[in-house]
Amino acid sequence: MLIKKSETGFLPESLEVIGMLVNEAEPENVVLDPLRGEIRDFCRKHVINEHFYGKMGTSILLHVSGDTVKYVYIHGIGKKNEALCENAIRTGAFNVVRLAAKKGCSTIALNVPCAEDKVRSRSIAEGSILGLYKFNKYLAEDKDDTFKEPRELIVLNGNEDGINEGTVLGEAQCYVRDLANEPGNIINPQVLSAKALALADELSLECEIWNEERIRNEKMEAYYSVGRGSANPPRFIRLTYTPKQEFKEHVVFVGKGVTFDSGGLNIKPAEYMLTMKGDKSGACAVLGAIRAASKLKLPVKLSVIIAAAENMPGGNSFRPDDILRARNGKTIEINNTDAEGRLTLADALCYASELNPDKIVDIATLTGACAVALGSSTGGLFTNNDELGEKIIAASKSSGERFWKMPMDDANLRKSIKSSFADLSNCGERYGGAITAAMFLEAFVEKDIPWAHLDIAGIDFIKKPWSYYVEGASGFGMRTLASLLMEL
Repeated sequence: MLIKKSETGFLPESLEVIGMLVNEAEPENVVLDPLRGEIRDFCRKHVINEHFYGKMGTSILLHVSGDTVKYVYIHGIGKKNEALCENAIRTGAFNVVRLAAKKGCSTIALNVPCAEDKVRSRSIAEGSILGLYKFNKYLAEDKDDTFKEPRELIVLNGNEDGINEGTVLGEAQCYVRDLANEPGNIINPQVLSAKALALADELSLECEIWNEERIRNEKMEAYYSVGRGSANPPRFIRLTYTPKQEFKEHVVFVGKGVTFDSGGLNIKPAEYMLTMKGDKSGACAVLGAIRAASKLKLPVKLSVIIAAAENMPGGNSFRPDDILRARNGKTIEINNTDAEGRLTLADALCYASELNPDKIVDIATLTGACAVALGSSTGGLFTNNDELGEKIIAASKSSGERFWKMPMDDANLRKSIKSSFADLSNCGERYGGAITAAMFLEAFVEKDIPWAHLDIAGIDFIKKPWSYYVEGASGFGMRTLASLLMEL
């Protein structure tokens, strides 16, 4: 779908769907001013009769009997300058475009207050692109057989740079969702590495992939042990985007890439094994972030690291009580083979530190404890550097992805990952599990490197659609990472 701006001042009546996002309690003449003629009179009557005041999240859909215009969708985005307004704009744009797609309409006009603002136009484009997302490649017959991608969206008084940025970010999130939605029989570590290589070829990125022999030779026993029980061997992936222009920052993103997690010998209950194809969501997010950084030509060097593995029970699986040695020499006692993601990340973070970057951020579906603490719409943020934490929170707010900073200074909790027989235990006590997991990861990052850990367990997979999230993989966290790079 082509998204472009219009500077005519009026919504063209030659398009099939007209979307209007309006502020709460906006005077009627302001709301309807971009409309003209019979359509304006028609909408005015319904806005008055249905007592529509533009409260955030409220909407009315009007069926028009005109020659060209078929639907007018009016969506409330709350009071002016309200903190959640940008996310309401994404949701409204999502709803307008999804309506058009479901109705088989090919042309859309959209009016949003202050669309000339770059950030606002970016939000419009993000929501619009997300409104087109479906994962139906394995359906013999799609129930939404009328769903058709519109040809054109015209944003009244839009900002061209913002539209372009939002289009790139929306497309990157859809790319992340596609990867994360693929089941474990389709994407295993080898296939994920092939996907990364294809992305590198497309974008002219530097790419390095290690096989299982190289992983062992690189002294990554913690990571290698997670994948050794599977018939599908692990693959270590590194992609690097180096801008052509001068840059000041080198940032490393590390994504958890467990392509399927059975729990290993500490096998999960059956109901908890469902959606474990999404345990690679962190890896998918960092691939989406480097895709966005490259397409936006950001002046930041970005390295992306994925320690891809499949955690399966087998005769060669690692066991409870095993003691493993990570790349930095620290030993780890295994208390639970289902606490495997932190083992793959440990060696990946050691490698990331060796690159001497300015910042390291890892993202992972790491702990159910984080979902218990924060619910299914907020990710956890853990960091050794308050300044980096503040930048990530700012990036999350601008992207509409909720993160909440969690404490890392509880000395008693830190004791729970100590072992009598090794330097660390791979999991602590039940309570505070998300925090102790982050404390474990911190042990594998060089102390002078600003580092943050994003735990997206609980929000990586959407069971009941809400806002601009449809059922399936959410792609959550990718736009926060990209926004962080844009701010840097």
